[in-house]
Amino acid sequence: MFENVKMQHMTWKEFEKKKDGVIILPIGSTEQHGPHLPTCVDTVLAEGFAYRIAEKLDAVVAPSLSYGYKSKPLSGGGPLFPGTIDLNGATLQALIMDIIDEFVRDGFTKIFLLSAHFENEAFIVEAMDLCSQKYGDKVQLLLTNWWDPMSPDVIDKVFDEVPFPGWALEHAAVTETSLMMYFAPELVREDKILDTENASPATYYRYPIEKDIVPETGILASAKSSSAERGKIMVDDVIPNILKIVDKAFK
Repeated sequence: MFENVKMQHMTWKEFEKKKDGVIILPIGSTEQHGPHLPTCVDTVLAEGFAYRIAEKLDAVVAPSLSYGYKSKPLSGGGPLFPGTIDLNGATLQALIMDIIDEFVRDGFTKIFLLSAHFENEAFIVEAMDLCSQKYGDKVQLLLTNWWDPMSPDVIDKVFDEVPFPGWALEHAAVTETSLMMYFAPELVREDKILDTENASPATYYRYPIEKDIVPETGILASAKSSSAERGKIMVDDVIPNILKIVDKAFK
């Protein structure tokens, strides 16, 4: 599926022919997502959107960056759970800069970074800024998180049974679970989906991290009303909106 857009399945000659188009780098994380979702959620979501966007654009999707910046306690559970494998900010920034440099060396000038991990943004932006200082107008760099272009009315459609808790607490909850049901249903343990109380939004950071600040399940809001249908509603809205962003950024 989507074999025609995956860089890792291309020969070097096939890849070279794509250099005048857009190249997409999905950026996820390896992070706990409760008892019902695997640690690859953010990467699967970044890829799920990237592959579908690439087909519309005749673009290339590079191999995903499947480690991200440190999970925060009240947006991902922090470092309190086995299976969350974090990078330091400087490491993530350096990785992204190195990858951008290699894309440019291979002739690409339209580079789209698509993130699915809340905590990644600042270090991706820093990498983009430093690369832009180096390349100037010759290279166009674009970043969006998959949730940023979502239309406001879609939130109401997806959260028709439970209140929207805010994006920070939407961890392993309705949006991520519904998207996983749509993109990769075989990875969802539906019998382990819990109807939990929302965690309290964070108003401060304290180190060492207080272990009782995060629910012991790793879930920050209820996932009980999740469905593949809700996942499709989000995908059908977000992809056209991202395509508009790409068209504007790279015209």
